[in-house]
Amino acid sequence: MTSRRSQLQEDTYFRVLRMLQENPDMTQREIAEKLGISTSGLNYCLKALIDKGWVKVQNFSQSKNKFGYIYVLTPQGIAEKAMLAGRFLKRKMTEYEQLQAEIEALKVEIGSMDTDGQKVQNA
Repeated sequence: MTSRRSQLQEDTYFRVLRMLQENPDMTQREIAEKLGISTSGLNYCLKALIDKGWVKVQNFSQSKNKFGYIYVLTPQGIAEKAMLAGRFLKRKMTEYEQLQAEIEALKVEIGSMDTDGQKVQNA
């Protein structure tokens, strides 16, 4: 069983890999803003992805990034992204099903209350 922290890390890796595959010349700031994380947190994540061999950095003079870098997924990175996508989807489907069950339970609970929010007594 994976910890919540490792699942969040895996989700972040997946989201970063997906963004980089779609747009390799995004800046770290742009990616961080889209993910809602700090630029330093993203930098840490990118270094981990590079260390794992999933992403490589290339100089690219036509890049909109002022430093002229693009981030390219390696063949291993593409394969890992596919595996992460499957696990990500499975977790999200489980979350979705749990939310549906909670919503249904709340509907039943609310349906058994009067307009003042008091539980209705069955006669």
